[in-house]
Amino acid sequence: MGQNNQLQTSRAIGRRDFFKRTAGLAAAAAAFPAIIPGSALGANGATAASERLTLGFVGMGKQMGGHLDTFLNRPGCQVVALCDVEAKRLKVRQEKANKHYAEREGKPGYNGVAAYGDFREIAGRDDIDAVVIATPDHWHTLVSIAMLESGKDVYCEKPLTLTINEGKALVRAARAYGRVLQVGSQQRSSREFRIACELVHNGRIGKVHTVHVNVGGPPVECYLPAEPVPDGLDWNFWLGPAPWRPYNSDIAPGMDFKGWPNFRAYRDYSGGGMTDWGAHHFDIAQWGLGMDESGPVEILPPGNGSEFLTYKYANGVVMYHGGAREKAGVEFIGDKGRVWVNRGYLETDPAGLENEPIGPGEIHLYDSPGHHDDWLACIKTRSRPICDVAIGHRSATVCHLGNIAYWIKRPLRWDPAKEAFVTSAGGPDVDGNRLLQRPMRAPWSLT
Repeated sequence: MGQNNQLQTSRAIGRRDFFKRTAGLAAAAAAFPAIIPGSALGANGATAASERLTLGFVGMGKQMGGHLDTFLNRPGCQVVALCDVEAKRLKVRQEKANKHYAEREGKPGYNGVAAYGDFREIAGRDDIDAVVIATPDHWHTLVSIAMLESGKDVYCEKPLTLTINEGKALVRAARAYGRVLQVGSQQRSSREFRIACELVHNGRIGKVHTVHVNVGGPPVECYLPAEPVPDGLDWNFWLGPAPWRPYNSDIAPGMDFKGWPNFRAYRDYSGGGMTDWGAHHFDIAQWGLGMDESGPVEILPPGNGSEFLTYKYANGVVMYHGGAREKAGVEFIGDKGRVWVNRGYLETDPAGLENEPIGPGEIHLYDSPGHHDDWLACIKTRSRPICDVAIGHRSATVCHLGNIAYWIKRPLRWDPAKEAFVTSAGGPDVDGNRLLQRPMRAPWSLT
């Protein structure tokens, strides 16, 4: 591990691709006339090595387990590197991946999956095409930008960022380096959410005037007592850009894959339920309202005309944090009906709207083949995925705006075009804008 915490600079992707190809040709020439395994050439249904996407993974916690299983079993992918600051957990995942490939190839052993304690080791490898990131939320931006700068495509778990300004920086980086970044708000790839939003877009419930979103509340400050740091955990690196504090197992439970870590409850590392489930359900609200490139213009904390935190959009739609019908994560209300949707649940009033086909001349939303497969397809076609970085940023912004209103405890005006708080006179709202970013603990920085 290097001691310099400055993010690595990029190599031009054209140069990276050139060296990958020439290195492959040189290796093949050196090996000739050795016999090349049929699996490397794509025999028996296998994907040729030259056509495989090589993948790295950062953050080996419970959430990464599903991602790793998925990509280990995708024939067009090859897992080559894993990273975590918890050595025991990292070793378990590495052994699993190596065992998978050994069994697949019918070999007694395999050691082609490397393990690192520093994500910059993965960023520095020119033989890795794309990276899956499932770190704690306060690390998402720095790790993602390091991978984008090094010419890698990214799948980053939700919530995308810790602050609004981090999201703006991520969008700039993805566009500047021409990379594909899929945000892990996977509900967009689920049929019931797409149908719900298509019903709204096509006027099946009339003109929408109200939306309710059921998710948890804002995060709290962390005052947990100090506990001994578990063997094998680099606690200082886990904290990274967050303020230093003693270790506590409620924040990072270490090797236990059974329970979920609770870091999202605490403000230094995440945004509470507002950004946890909010990155799913506010995302669907934004999709249904056609606001993927925009957002609300006013945010009112509870007690300003409603018991709920309230968002107001320029088109007159009002969205409440709470109050949705039981079982619904998101409730759309129009002047001719309602749509209630959650995972595995879709109901409408009038009943049966979900069974009415959307005609060829109507609005058809992005029909994803599945969140992981959509990302893989977009890497190959160089298209933007269903939850592109800009979409994930705008949805996370809605969550962050709500938290800021809870913290400031007064109405706020938001300019979606400028992505800044403004006063009623149109000038900058200094108190609000101060919370668009947070200082990072040295030596970590976005600059």
